[in-house]
Amino acid sequence: MTLLREINFDGIVGPSHNFAGLSLGNLAATAHAGQLSQPRRAALQGLDKMRANLALGLAQGILVPPERPNRAWLAALGTTMADAAPSLRANAMSASAMWAANAATVSPAPDTADGRCHLTVANLVTMAHRSHEWPDTLAQLRLAFADRSRFAVHPPVPPPFGDEGAANHRRLCCGHAAPGIEIFVYGRGGGAFPARQHYEASAAVARRHGLDPARVIFAEQSAEAIAAGAFHNDVVAVANEHVLLAHEQAFADPAGLHAALAAKLPGVEIVVVPAAEVSLAEAISSYLFNAQLVTLPEGGMALVLPTEARASPRVWSWLERLVARNGPVRRLVPVELRESMANGGGPACLRLRVVADPATVDPRFLVDEARLDRIERVVTARWPEAIAPDDLGRPALWDEVRGARLALLAELGLECLARPAAAFP
Repeated sequence: MTLLREINFDGIVGPSHNFAGLSLGNLAATAHAGQLSQPRRAALQGLDKMRANLALGLAQGILVPPERPNRAWLAALGTTMADAAPSLRANAMSASAMWAANAATVSPAPDTADGRCHLTVANLVTMAHRSHEWPDTLAQLRLAFADRSRFAVHPPVPPPFGDEGAANHRRLCCGHAAPGIEIFVYGRGGGAFPARQHYEASAAVARRHGLDPARVIFAEQSAEAIAAGAFHNDVVAVANEHVLLAHEQAFADPAGLHAALAAKLPGVEIVVVPAAEVSLAEAISSYLFNAQLVTLPEGGMALVLPTEARASPRVWSWLERLVARNGPVRRLVPVELRESMANGGGPACLRLRVVADPATVDPRFLVDEARLDRIERVVTARWPEAIAPDDLGRPALWDEVRGARLALLAELGLECLARPAAAFP
């Protein structure tokens, strides 16, 4: 267990990154619908964020973009890119798999009955553009975590129960290698916006992973948070080891959650951001909570935040006071992710946290500076510089996007992922 450490697997922003505004309830994504996107810049910004994590002494992994356009999904619907309606075409070209926090829910080995790390791929059934991601995600995770003595990778929870992965899952513990308390956050609705994480899906994942019911908490996200645009819990809360940082209005019953946590994990530190100091709207627009709260090798924690948090005077003032308390959060690390932020996700959305021994992971999915340099060269040479809304109907763009992905797979030695995973009739 002493070899276990947290590895952040970031989704590489795919070459089809565009602003189609497909995600109902994601205010940033819908606000930028129809604008010109910059896939190359988005991917390079993501790589720079990974470099910032490496500079902090963190372990870093990657997940590669899936096949786009997803012709297999369109074929299952009885159509093709050439014949599909513009809305279906946009769904088939979505680059939303870059949000690796929605790839799966992860329970590390110290928490599970069989002593293996369990991963359940998210079904993402609530949104059409995301519902067809899981076959490629499952193929990647089964390759990256192929050691069946250490890992168990499960297919998605069947519909209609919506599961959106680690974005709605928190784990608190005394240390990453110690047994933890796993919090599954579900929703019941938020005005005009749907609740994407169902209680039934969360309960199914907990059972599949063989978790001790005494060390599991099911918590409801507040309807106010969902209505305000917190489509996932990681937009209003973040946790790391013994620290939970959450907005005052993140949960339907915060007092009950805090009491349950204190009973199950003595020493837990709960930091609540009052609505009077940072409103829900400010928290969501700045993506204050969509940060990576990480443990530093030298001790203490850092918050890896989008630069939008620094640009908000009230948010940044609160964060500076947090650091000044000399508590567990010692550093603020702003990173530039403007392109991905415009599509509705910050640092936490881009990564899937896995506690494991890096030596047990397929090394093709782990990166250092040199490997990031190689990825950057492919992105700079092959990723489209810009995509306008009308470009989604151009066959030349479809070929450019596919060729860019194939070049990346060849560079990483992952040609086995060149074909889209077979999952549709």
